[in-house]
Amino acid sequence: MVTNDLDGKPFQLKFVRAAQMQLFARALCHPPLGQVTVIPADQSGVTFNVSIECSKSFPEQRWEAVLWHNGHDDRKWKELVLAETTTTNVPLAVSSRDRPNVYRRHFTARLLRPLSPEPIQFTLKYRTSSSDSWKWVNDHSCLKDGELCFQPQKQPYGLSDYLKNYDPRFQVNSEDSDTPDTQLWSITATVNRAEGKASGYTDISLGLPRSFSRWFSLVRIWSPWLAPRHGIGDFAPTEDAVLASFLRWDGLHLVVLAISGLEDVLTVLKHDGAGNIIVHSRNDREDEGKLQVVVTVGRTFEAANAAAMYHARKLVQTNQYMSGELREEIKVQLDNGVKAEWMENWYDGLTYCTWNGLGQDLSEQKIFDALDILKANNVKITNLIIDDNWQSLDNPGMSQFKRGMTDFEANEENFPKGLKYTAFTIRENHPNIQHIAVWHAILGYWGGISPDSTISRNYKTKVVRKQAGLTGGTITVVDPDDVPRFYSDFYQFLLSSGIDSVKTDVQFFLDVLDDADDRRRFIDAYQDAWTIASLRYFSIKAISCMSQAPQILFHTQMPTTKPRLMVRNSDDFFPEIPTSHPWHLFVNAHNSLFTCHLNVLPDWDMFQTSHPYSSFHAAGRCVSGGPIYFTDEPGKHDLDLIKQMTAQSIKGNTVILRPDMIGRTTSVYTTYEEERLLKVGTFVGGVGGISILGCFNVSERPLTEFVHLNDFFGIESEEDYVVRNHTTGELSPMVSQASEIPPVSLEVAVKGWEILTAYPVRLFTLRGSTGLKQDVTRISVLGLLGKMTGAAAIVRSDARIQGNGRLRLEITLKALGILGIYISSLPSLSFEEHLFATISSRAIPLHTVKTSESSSSVLEIDTETAWNEMGLQSIWSNEMTLEVFIQ
Repeated sequence: MVTNDLDGKPFQLKFVRAAQMQLFARALCHPPLGQVTVIPADQSGVTFNVSIECSKSFPEQRWEAVLWHNGHDDRKWKELVLAETTTTNVPLAVSSRDRPNVYRRHFTARLLRPLSPEPIQFTLKYRTSSSDSWKWVNDHSCLKDGELCFQPQKQPYGLSDYLKNYDPRFQVNSEDSDTPDTQLWSITATVNRAEGKASGYTDISLGLPRSFSRWFSLVRIWSPWLAPRHGIGDFAPTEDAVLASFLRWDGLHLVVLAISGLEDVLTVLKHDGAGNIIVHSRNDREDEGKLQVVVTVGRTFEAANAAAMYHARKLVQTNQYMSGELREEIKVQLDNGVKAEWMENWYDGLTYCTWNGLGQDLSEQKIFDALDILKANNVKITNLIIDDNWQSLDNPGMSQFKRGMTDFEANEENFPKGLKYTAFTIRENHPNIQHIAVWHAILGYWGGISPDSTISRNYKTKVVRKQAGLTGGTITVVDPDDVPRFYSDFYQFLLSSGIDSVKTDVQFFLDVLDDADDRRRFIDAYQDAWTIASLRYFSIKAISCMSQAPQILFHTQMPTTKPRLMVRNSDDFFPEIPTSHPWHLFVNAHNSLFTCHLNVLPDWDMFQTSHPYSSFHAAGRCVSGGPIYFTDEPGKHDLDLIKQMTAQSIKGNTVILRPDMIGRTTSVYTTYEEERLLKVGTFVGGVGGISILGCFNVSERPLTEFVHLNDFFGIESEEDYVVRNHTTGELSPMVSQASEIPPVSLEVAVKGWEILTAYPVRLFTLRGSTGLKQDVTRISVLGLLGKMTGAAAIVRSDARIQGNGRLRLEITLKALGILGIYISSLPSLSFEEHLFATISSRAIPLHTVKTSESSSSVLEIDTETAWNEMGLQSIWSNEMTLEVFIQ
């Protein structure tokens, strides 16, 4: 029996062998089967790599592998024999579970670009020896054929070449794109006016996307949240879409973006059941409105998507989206400056949230006890979020939708001495906590404002009607005429009580208002009043939640003329629902394709460190590029996991190691059901920086895949790289983008994950003690080892040959820990004779330097131990600079 796992899909083949032996076998292919691979226009063909592994428990067989494809002018299927390669530069095999020792055989072949522009399909067959029959992969697995799309040299097409039969009522203008090598069209049409309380609606067909293989869209799964949808065949999302993208047969990407929030018009994308894109718009003004759609075409999704989003931003910021008061407040804040330490603590500090950990029956004593337990475990949080159920509300015991806010002060039952006492006690007992935030809804609470309360007596209110459904009915809220004063007074009270940040939730309630007159009065007015107050009283320290309604996305979160806002990026973390956890990461990775172009820091929500999926979520948060906060039950903490996510600064603060780029999926069109690894890419530094790839198994079976350098963001074609995996610390062979062999063969278990980091390698020629040139030495600074995104600890690094022939490395870190440096010649160097390291011009203790156990070419320097033993202190900087000299 052969158990084969081609590209992660296990299947069994039965045949009779002489001794009735069972032989373990595994095959990997790159490009992968069951997936579309786009070949750039400047490449003459594509190189296939197949790796076959079999158990060493049995005699080694001479395997054979053949590629079958229809890449010929006559479109007939023919074979291409894969030649076994004898190169020693084979992929690093990274396994998340034990497996037997194996033979590995590697095969390769080059398939040239065909004359025909049509896609090529391919599959594989193999056999154990010339005496055995061929085994077809498709016959024994759920894999489909792979598909290759070859991009054209030029793309000088008009809109009608991409969209068939779009409605002539659209006004189409070709625009200059801000993204190189993309085409862009701005499309507008008239929307019917509102009449009384009834909004005006218009549906217009944008036509049928031409010649595409797959589509992807971001849809409104319900009013507050976005989520991805995928398809092969007709465009048919099950919900209203904000963004849609189509992978064409020629490898080009067609992106359609619906813009909302301009002049009280909401626009989304629907379908008509026959694959046509329907532009659906709602106008809340009593005058005719204008819908706006942007269509772009590019050679990559990233380029086409960026072109659409950049153009949308220009439309928003030239549309007088802000009130005069908001513009003035932003100017004041920018003139005063946002203090760097506020940003570092708020964005990069470890945060604890009370929601899941302490339950809904929240009290000050529960908060005190939870913080004391964290302190006893030496978990130093920087930020605390006091979530829902601290407020004073009416209608005790009723649904949250029936309860309204009565007063600014906390409820007397669970906070008997008031919010100020709670905050003061927290700060006194836990000086490491820099910021305390409280939760509240955009309208006060889920049920708005209590109609018989201190608030309703002090502020003008209005009864509004919400759309039917879970949140339907009428509620009392502060009238837009008085909402600026309400927010100003509320936030002044919070600030005077020791609260310096907020999490403002339930923002989508503005979009579920049913009457057109309420919608046009409330949506922008509330968003602007909240933005002004949060800037004025809390600077950047605010979280926007349940706010992925299209008007809010474009009106509040897209403009770049104010400080960046932290925004929840998906629906909640649900600890008790097992199936929600892989889906949670999948959704966030795809939503970030949109939110990475907003002026926000996407927040992937809290999670628990003691949970079956704890490390899975932790790795996702680390590569997200956003904040990290947890909601553990008191005493249920995975301290080792917390250490992998965080590090200590030289001032004793706990910081997260947040990459510079917002993490997002690198496989836009791969569906949730396809049993592929979810790959989340992010980046550290500028040009020539470090690329990070989180790999997550969101399926229900173990997966094995090749990982190529092309899977990483920001790879430079002329650079050499080494790839390091987090869980074992092993390094791949040195590779470049042109390397035919992928650097990593990755095996990931169910619930499993891995973080791979690609480091650029620099070459230096050192001189020996006699002045003679030695062999080339390859150097790369790896960052803090043992941390999921340890490369993000590197603030800057520089390497150069000095006049005496020594190599001098100068490395600045934002936190302490085990610094790793890849030095190809390290096995031949002596610590005493050839290496010397200093901090603040003082030699560090020799025992803090050693060779890594995971790789003989990695130097480890324990900067935390060295810093403490040397008695060093920071006077003003949060950074530590270390120098390493190599002779």
